[in-house]
Amino acid sequence: MHKFIILAITLSIALSSIAQDKKVIRTKIGNVSEPVTAEVKLTLSERFQHVSSYTKSEHDHFDKSVYSPKSVQILEKKDKFYVNSLEGFSTGVYKLSEMKQSKVIHHHFNAQNANLFLDTFAFDYQFTTKKSSYNIFKGKPVEGCFTHNGKYLWVTYYRRSFDRNAIDPSAVAIIDTDKDEIVRVMPTGVLPKMIAASPDNKYVAVTHWGDNTIGLINIDSENPADFKYVKHLIVNKRIFPDYSSDKKVDRDHGCGYCLRGTVFTPDSKFLLVARMGGGGIAVFDVEQKKYIKTVFGMHRNLRHLVISNNFIYTGTNVAGFIDKVNLDEFIEFVLHGEGSTLDTWESVYIGVGVRTVVTSTDGKYIFGAVNNMSKVVVVRTRDMKKIAEIDADSFPVGMDINDSGDKLIVTSQGKSKYGGGNSVMVFDVEYLK
Repeated sequence: MHKFIILAITLSIALSSIAQDKKVIRTKIGNVSEPVTAEVKLTLSERFQHVSSYTKSEHDHFDKSVYSPKSVQILEKKDKFYVNSLEGFSTGVYKLSEMKQSKVIHHHFNAQNANLFLDTFAFDYQFTTKKSSYNIFKGKPVEGCFTHNGKYLWVTYYRRSFDRNAIDPSAVAIIDTDKDEIVRVMPTGVLPKMIAASPDNKYVAVTHWGDNTIGLINIDSENPADFKYVKHLIVNKRIFPDYSSDKKVDRDHGCGYCLRGTVFTPDSKFLLVARMGGGGIAVFDVEQKKYIKTVFGMHRNLRHLVISNNFIYTGTNVAGFIDKVNLDEFIEFVLHGEGSTLDTWESVYIGVGVRTVVTSTDGKYIFGAVNNMSKVVVVRTRDMKKIAEIDADSFPVGMDINDSGDKLIVTSQGKSKYGGGNSVMVFDVEYLK
């Protein structure tokens, strides 16, 4: 009964927060997190935005390439960060130390760069759209991950530009970070969103939002031409989306388990995939390449997963919580526990619309992008207490932190009904004693 009361209160708060979405926030350079006495302090130090060419600060950069920025990946060892602009069909490359853009990678493909495609199909996926060439398109970049010690950046495409309803196979680009050029494009299943690399650099997992599956790619080579699919992983049962291509549909519905957050365990033995639809974390044995079970017990509507200092952290979108559990306990339960519900989770409410979450390098703090509330929130992981927050340009979605832990970069994508977005914010992070 107690859980149901908490759930009812949470849903009430969620509905209230959703109603506040119309309020678009544009924060100011120099804005500082509250309370000012907190042990972690965030300061908005730089911004790249495609909102106004007139700015009051030299640190507020007008940037036409920032167009619905979905995610950001920091590569500190090469003094770079990358911003994936969904509607811009591009990835912006920036110099981290100078806060200047160095290049824009366009995800445009035609007959002149057909050599980037070694395959047209992945697994048994087929195109419903009739075209003479499926490899002539623009890609809409969503998420990314690094492999080969930062040599390659992998970027998934929500859909190919000719595929109006994201019902056809999409693709993933492989970018050489030395040249900042695309060196290969691999086909994927339908609507790939999240992507993750195993710590041992043997596999990349491409998670398909639309059909309860994950494509597992062997990357145990230094040559991108050698990368190949080795297994089509399925959570319980694969579904086959049946949508008309001539009418616009909402692909946030009818997506099965709506697979999203994806992470390998530090030993690379297990793959964990968050189920936004239906809740739970699906677990796979990587060596045997098979589905084991789905674990419940955390809040539902999981969007993001991270593992840090032997703990799993989940960001739950509608519920607005960050949940935490010991990794060893979790794996023990997966392998030997009875039932499907693990009851040792700790939680903290940070606000409705939790999108990306990241941890500091030492694992002492976790940062969350709270989309509906236009906030970035800081949680102390030791006792799962919210300790600070700062306004963000509406509506924050992507986030990454550098290895040094002193730069937190957040993307705000905006919403079609209310506006906002087209902003990439750089926060200085200070850890106070």
